[in-house]
Amino acid sequence: MTAPPASGFLPSADGFAFPNAWPSAPAVTIATPLGSIGIGNAANGLCGGMVCAALDYWNAGRRPPQAQPPPGSPGYRYLVRRQVDSWNLPGGVIRYYRWMTLPDAGAGPLGLFRPGTRWRTITRQWPLVRASLDDGIPAPLGLVTVASANPALLPRNHQALAYRYSVAGTVVTIGVYDPNSGPDDDVMIWFDAAGPDTAGGFSHNLGIALPVRGFFLTAYTPAAPPAG
Repeated sequence: MTAPPASGFLPSADGFAFPNAWPSAPAVTIATPLGSIGIGNAANGLCGGMVCAALDYWNAGRRPPQAQPPPGSPGYRYLVRRQVDSWNLPGGVIRYYRWMTLPDAGAGPLGLFRPGTRWRTITRQWPLVRASLDDGIPAPLGLVTVASANPALLPRNHQALAYRYSVAGTVVTIGVYDPNSGPDDDVMIWFDAAGPDTAGGFSHNLGIALPVRGFFLTAYTPAAPPAG
């Protein structure tokens, strides 16, 4: 087994002390090339906002607040704003949607190969995530959990923050901060990197009921967290 230097991020110390569970609040409706999508109803989760915010606090050398901010407070508005930022509009939404319509394994008409979510994850995205972690930088992940051409299902995808990894043979284990799981240091995604063009899932113990079909490194721009 091999492991890189630790990024220094640890969910129990650098993640939010509360899970991604919120009362219903007015939705933030975002216009995208795929139509208007409500992504700000806190009852549906603010996973992307919590991932970006946790990274913001980590980059600022500050620990996130331990108390969950109530709707309407500056802390809450900050998380909602970072949730919108996490979608990297418009390209980020289009990317999630494109991956939703891909097969898991490579397939195509008349024997033509069409790279699926597994191939794209293992061949293209995992090396980028690994390079970031090798440099000691946590890597925000867009987790594709839906197989559908229905854009209304976009909010069912998920986001998490990779902060460490290990490799045993061809099996890769990634430690992630999952906002749904709270400050838990034992949440992971693991997969066999052999045969990226074949069918095969990504195992996980995230706080979601859906499978992980694949993941990609998402764009992140630091923002100053609220004072106090």
